[in-house]
Amino acid sequence: MRKWHRWLSIFFGIFILWIAVTGVLSQVAALWPTGQTAAEAKAAATPPPGFVCPEGWRCMPPRPEGGLRSMVGLFHHLHSGETFGPIGTLISVLSGLALMFFSFSGIWLYVQMWRFRNRRELAPRWFWK
Repeated sequence: MRKWHRWLSIFFGIFILWIAVTGVLSQVAALWPTGQTAAEAKAAATPPPGFVCPEGWRCMPPRPEGGLRSMVGLFHHLHSGETFGPIGTLISVLSGLALMFFSFSGIWLYVQMWRFRNRRELAPRWFWK
């Protein structure tokens, strides 16, 4: 298990880092302030007088252009691998599966090492060298 954990981490570590960075960037971009005051934002979101949203539609005010917030879509496509086509999506899914494997195998290795220390009656510690 340790051998698989080590060898897979060399390959998937790069992609997992990419997914983590683009995921954080997409969240930062979504939460980034727009630079508009509350009154300007409310005025931009208010529909013109007499406007009625057609039934079955979801009418939303236009998003402000420019700034970091306008890049949320780009970051999402980079994060999911869609920008790189089917291969990018496949690598993204495989990286997610690898992350699950690393989580479970890391916990499994830790428990095994802890049991080994416990059987040898060494000092009980959560972490050791």
